[in-house]
Amino acid sequence: MSSPATASPPPPAQLKRIVAASLIGTTVEWYDFFLYGSAAALVFNKLFFPGSDPLVGTLLAFLTYAVGFAARPIGALVFGHYGDRLGRKKLLVVSLLLMGGATFAIGLLPTHATVGTAAPVLLTALRLVQGFALGGEWGGAVLLVSEHGDARRRGFWASWPQTGAPAGQLLATGVLSVMTAVLSDAAFVSWGWRVPFLLSGVLVVVGLWVRLSVDESPVFQAALARAEARRAEGAAVEKMPLVAVLRHHWRDVLIAMGARMAENISYYVITAFVLVYATSHTALSQQTALNAVLLASALHFAVIPAWGALSDRIGRRPVYLLGAVGVGVWAFPFFALVDSGRFGPLLLAVSVGLVFHGAMYAPQAAFFAEMFATRMRYSGASIGAQFSSVAAGAPAPLIATALLADYDSPTPIALYVIAAALLTLVAVGVARETRSRDLADVDGGAVPGGGRSADAGTAGPDGGASSAVPSGGA
Repeated sequence: MSSPATASPPPPAQLKRIVAASLIGTTVEWYDFFLYGSAAALVFNKLFFPGSDPLVGTLLAFLTYAVGFAARPIGALVFGHYGDRLGRKKLLVVSLLLMGGATFAIGLLPTHATVGTAAPVLLTALRLVQGFALGGEWGGAVLLVSEHGDARRRGFWASWPQTGAPAGQLLATGVLSVMTAVLSDAAFVSWGWRVPFLLSGVLVVVGLWVRLSVDESPVFQAALARAEARRAEGAAVEKMPLVAVLRHHWRDVLIAMGARMAENISYYVITAFVLVYATSHTALSQQTALNAVLLASALHFAVIPAWGALSDRIGRRPVYLLGAVGVGVWAFPFFALVDSGRFGPLLLAVSVGLVFHGAMYAPQAAFFAEMFATRMRYSGASIGAQFSSVAAGAPAPLIATALLADYDSPTPIALYVIAAALLTLVAVGVARETRSRDLADVDGGAVPGGGRSADAGTAGPDGGASSAVPSGGA
């Protein structure tokens, strides 16, 4: 089995096409996800959740934030299972169609004034579909690049799908800003808000065209061929990917979940809660705070590939740990700068915070992919990433807002971010470095140093040797 140092990378044109397929898809997925949040703040409360209806008000409280996150772990389980059975490419096409279709359908929904409480119920259902699709998108997108890519630069190439989050946020906010600028308030509330959602259909067509033009991961194809050959020879039936993950990689799943805590919590505090804090505790307007987040998101987009490239040089763990330390140390200065009530310090606070966040987010794709064996990699990476989002990203702005309401001070919020950073430091600190791993070797049970895992003689996820090793090994 070739090592990362000697593996032949695919032709540059092919690799760039694969990266583009993943990046376009994740951008569309995040555009759809962020667009909903922005529209909820601008018009959904008026059109779908009028305050005169108590039932609808209850639905709003449940819907506006948590529903999308609640569906993501379910998407991770379903897409992970079938992605490990059928392939990465097929499931990425399905996730893009689901997300794009749900977003396009939101643009066609009748409002509460037309159909009553059926309108928010339909909106809630479509938000669930969005979260379900996003839960399956991330794992497949980063694996498609990781399993195709040049092993020497896997961190760099796999970080590009991660830029889909800031790109999607920029695109969603930019389109809404244009619509609100060129239309009157009445026109925007009447029909203008629908345009960004309907534009998702165009983005999905472009994304599908690119995704259908790439090949399935060669690492997955090889593992699938071995599994089918062993099955034809009468070998033991392959276990479900989820069962195999929980048996062989439960430590890795816990490490991935811990690694996500600081990354997820800091991101939503820096980009979402800051809008609440800046407007309620300073003289800054919501639009000024939003402009700061937008400009900082552009910087975020630029630094993610740079951090990914650095992880190829010095390792995934050092870069990830640097990011976790950074967001923890920056927590108190962050709020001090926002408290100045001036745009410049606010922009600096958000920009530095997102730079440190990028140091975790960039190597995360390759780091998580390298933890798991090929025939359970989609399940393992997706479960580790998406289950933690329910405990980390989903409640982060709500917890921060509650702390602010109770203490009228940013100190408890800063301590909350620091606690998340410490948890991530522990999780990544006990993990093994994965930079030098060949993803095909991971499938066969090899571990760094040429040894075998403790269960090397047992049936593994592809019918070969097990790849289970302790604490972050694969």
